[in-house]
Amino acid sequence: MSSISKSVYKKRLHDLQIELVKLQRHFMAHDDKILIILEGRDAAGKDGVIKRIVQHLSPRETRVVALGKPSDREQSAWYFQRYVPHLPAAGELVLFNRSWYNRAGVERVMGFCSLDQYEEFMGSVVEFEAMLVRSGVKMMKYYLDISRPVQEKRLLARKKNPLKQWKTSPIDAKALEHWQDYSLARDEMLARTHTAEAPWTGVHADDKRQARLNVISDILTRLRYDGKDESLVQPDTRVVLTYDNVNDTNNGLAT
Repeated sequence: MSSISKSVYKKRLHDLQIELVKLQRHFMAHDDKILIILEGRDAAGKDGVIKRIVQHLSPRETRVVALGKPSDREQSAWYFQRYVPHLPAAGELVLFNRSWYNRAGVERVMGFCSLDQYEEFMGSVVEFEAMLVRSGVKMMKYYLDISRPVQEKRLLARKKNPLKQWKTSPIDAKALEHWQDYSLARDEMLARTHTAEAPWTGVHADDKRQARLNVISDILTRLRYDGKDESLVQPDTRVVLTYDNVNDTNNGLAT
């Protein structure tokens, strides 16, 4: 799949952002509760996707949640407790830049949780999400993946860029070292937490422009709103892939 020019990208992004504004007008009027979870490898482009989604939306009804390291109190509480206050109310769109799935990814790989804590999470997250969906939350879960050479290149560029120093962390240095561990953790997470109520969608994100456009297109395809331009919102199925834990273990994501 070839990349697209900057001019074509900017035009298509502009058109899709108009559709996002239509979507927001609709969910505000109909009291919809929309939750979008973005997970993925370090440097996979989650921040860039989120920035383009919220860029022209009303900040009063749109929130981005990116929680830091839990406090001692939060570590002693029910695992999902720190996330619950951030869930969307009626007429709101909430995007989680990493979410409760930290337990199945970083915490699992880096040994920040015990095996018992991990299994407790994996045993309860499906029912937790099912309760959210039954309560009326419209949930979408995306896993952005990149190839190892692309991750290495992006992490190095991030380290050298003085405007992106806030993105660097000790965990970054371990990302490549634990590449295969993260692949295995991802595969188990997707296999055990992909459900009809809250399915996973994989995203090939080596090309940042294609990833941004196609995640937005996929979101717009899945949600109902007035005045939708169907010709604009068809995602490229080579970029966004509906996860199928029967026919394809990792949907062609990076191994």
